[in-house]
Amino acid sequence: MAVMEITAALVKKLRDATGAGMMECKAALTEANGDLEAATKKAGRSTSEGLIGHYIHMGGKIGVLVEINCESDFVARTDKFQELTKEIAMHIAAANPTYVRREEVPADVVAREKDIYKEQVKDKPAQVIDKIVEGKLNSYYQQFCLLEQASVRDPNVTIQQLVQDAIRILGENITISRFTRLKVGESA
Repeated sequence: MAVMEITAALVKKLRDATGAGMMECKAALTEANGDLEAATKKAGRSTSEGLIGHYIHMGGKIGVLVEINCESDFVARTDKFQELTKEIAMHIAAANPTYVRREEVPADVVAREKDIYKEQVKDKPAQVIDKIVEGKLNSYYQQFCLLEQASVRDPNVTIQQLVQDAIRILGENITISRFTRLKVGESA
């Protein structure tokens, strides 16, 4: 198998696509035998690499740890991935989500919320109650689920959209696994 020459132009193209350092891009291209797509595209692979991001706010009164995963250590070291991790940690400090995604909300919490919403709209016509309850439940998810929250930096973009943008730019799957937010004086 012929070894493809890793040109400066190819390294620059990978760097533009990923935001990684020049030497990291050259190493990734060398490993992929110059195949730009193989160096950046790994769709469908597990996200077992990544970073633990952190953020301390308000003079040490609020602290956040968040685990954000990607497919390769190469991408985890890129500026774009590190910026995403920091932004999400800062968002968690400000917005105080309870869950990462709606699927993590316990069934008893969902049932309780539905009961509350049904009680609030019990005087409405029967055919619209379910739609109103579903709308209120979606609002609940937007308030308490990290991926559905509007970014505190740009309320027109959700955290899920930030993650999707990073996936598009970096060419790898990215997931938020878990987070912890601590505030002085609050109990768990």
